[in-house]
Amino acid sequence: MTDRLRTIEGLALAAALTAVFDGVHSFGDQVVQNSHDASTKGMHGSHLVYKNDGSPVEQNPWRHGKEGRTCTASAYGRRSVSRHVASYSAVQLASTLAVTRTVGYRVPAAALLTGAAINAITHGILDRRDPLLWLAEKAGKTGYIKHATVVRKAGGEGTEYPEPVQDVSGPGTALMELDQAAHRLIGVAAALVTTWITLRNGDRR
Repeated sequence: MTDRLRTIEGLALAAALTAVFDGVHSFGDQVVQNSHDASTKGMHGSHLVYKNDGSPVEQNPWRHGKEGRTCTASAYGRRSVSRHVASYSAVQLASTLAVTRTVGYRVPAAALLTGAAINAITHGILDRRDPLLWLAEKAGKTGYIKHATVVRKAGGEGTEYPEPVQDVSGPGTALMELDQAAHRLIGVAAALVTTWITLRNGDRR
């Protein structure tokens, strides 16, 4: 293969992978991720919560047996984000394989797993929220995050949010926009690394 054809091959693969990673990100976050993990993956703190639902022990200290098992809020948040990252990564790998195989291209397992690992690890870190807030502060975006928030409508009596509540991290907020931007940038980096490893392995058709 000539250098020119190799360059074209690399550009095409990088573009395809970037498109897959970007498209799958929204699907994995908005469709595949369950609502409970979405709302608890950012939990932090040394206070105790119940393992089965993440509710604070102090609100209902009389549970016993399996219902009464506890952990720290930080541990619960890590469990939630781990479940989300696992499902996200599975969808991403399946989508990448489907797209590349459909066009007759075989990406080596090492390249696939490296790209998936980059996306998974960074996704888990950013979804814990504190690292993302730290990055936003360093980038001078703290005021943007505090200003661009949303108010969720009251759900009524008996719901999780019976009264209107200000949300600083969900859909429609500045933090959500910064999260999307960071993941897109990381997706490009993961696509480039995956492409580089693939081209090092020679012709994959």
